[in-house]
Amino acid sequence: MNALLELSPLRRDLLVAYLAAAAVTAHILEAALPGPGPWFKPGVANVFALVAFLRLGWRAAAAVTLLRVLAGSLALGTLFTPGFFLSLAGGCGAVALLGILRLLPLGLGPVGISLLAALAHMGGQTVAAWLIIIGHAGILTALPWFLAGSWITGVINGLLTALLLGQLDRHRELLTGP
Repeated sequence: MNALLELSPLRRDLLVAYLAAAAVTAHILEAALPGPGPWFKPGVANVFALVAFLRLGWRAAAAVTLLRVLAGSLALGTLFTPGFFLSLAGGCGAVALLGILRLLPLGLGPVGISLLAALAHMGGQTVAAWLIIIGHAGILTALPWFLAGSWITGVINGLLTALLLGQLDRHRELLTGP
């Protein structure tokens, strides 16, 4: 994992807010996309939580994820609907995994972290769907397909995260200030 940014509290909070705003925007735009399943989207909004994790730490990633789920659902009019709880469960699964990864010296880059987070996200969504929508183990028959899709989107989002991190690192002086 790359080094965390050393920022003043104000700059840190501003960067978290910018990343959360970008994540909410991506969340809203993704909601308009057709998908192969009722809750399967590319998850580009999660790129911003990964950037927060890799440059600001776990708490920032958790904040970006929670703000994305709450504000995105509020803007879409889906707050407290099954879709909201699926999104929240997926986000919590991914953030929990990020919390574990920060404690392990695995040396994973953005793609590896994104892949594992995407699988955890889908795992959280599957458990939530089982508990609040499906109500029986039949959902497990679709789990291999869900995980395959998560693997693909995890790799793509990891590559997008690496590109965004490269841009942030090239312009680090704008973040850290004089």
